[in-house]
Amino acid sequence: MIEIESLTKSYGTTAVVDRVSLSVERGSMTVIVGTSGSGKSTLLRMVNRLVEPSAGRVLIDGRDAAATPAHLLRRHIGYAIQSHGLFPHRTVAENIATVPQLLGWDAARVRGRVEELLRIFQLEPAEYAGKFPHELSGGQQQRVGVARALAAEPAVLLMDEPFGALDPIIRGKAQEDLRAIQRRFGTTVVLVTHDMDEAFRLADRIAVMSHGRLLQYDRPAVLLTRPADPFVARLTGTSDRSLKLLSLVTAGEAAEAGAAQGPAVPAAASLRDVLAELVWRGATEAAVVGADGALAGRLTLAGILARGRAV
Repeated sequence: MIEIESLTKSYGTTAVVDRVSLSVERGSMTVIVGTSGSGKSTLLRMVNRLVEPSAGRVLIDGRDAAATPAHLLRRHIGYAIQSHGLFPHRTVAENIATVPQLLGWDAARVRGRVEELLRIFQLEPAEYAGKFPHELSGGQQQRVGVARALAAEPAVLLMDEPFGALDPIIRGKAQEDLRAIQRRFGTTVVLVTHDMDEAFRLADRIAVMSHGRLLQYDRPAVLLTRPADPFVARLTGTSDRSLKLLSLVTAGEAAEAGAAQGPAVPAAASLRDVLAELVWRGATEAAVVGADGALAGRLTLAGILARGRAV
């Protein structure tokens, strides 16, 4: 879907992004992490040409991004940032409708898309469509910002620290919502964050950057179990590595055949959450149930702990 080939951005003699190459699969979520000044945001902005590369190229569906005028390219790539970037003088509906209108959608199609997205983001159109950004909470503004980025049905969504300004509780809910919506639409997402917990919670693959260079690009479990160098090991953490690994596996994926005594846990829950539930209840096993309520198997405390010790 997205091929980044030897992408470089230099200012004078300083390369803030230095020959980065990686592939992003269609329908996946890639998270770019690194400390301040690592080049992660600059790399993201070169995908939609908010920053022009000094060398290298970006291919989207096999087409060089440089072959399309930048303003037209951006109309087909969603972009969401930390401050949401909502137009303060436009209503929620008008904000969301911005790109579809630029693309020449007819009024009925625009209205239908705005209402669809508001409902998906749990903002009732009758109540919220006519509001202005200053009338919304921070979490609501964030949802409208993402809805606007998705309004024109882009195949690619770029996100630069989209949840950085939210408090921890709202942030966690926003992350869950993003993952659910990304799966619903099959959007290819590239997200920048400095928060490793956020990266592990969201990513199919994580790109770790430092001083403009890509140090490792792999699945979260590989970063935890086989970090490429000491910096990656420090960034991913060592003291709670077992718990982080358990957070990457769902109860449904780890369930064993058979009935179980003890609390019922959803198949979508992480093993970390199941472990917490078992410890809280003083139980040694749990029944795993699917979204339809049907039994999907069982998990034991011993089995979960064994997975954690395998790191």
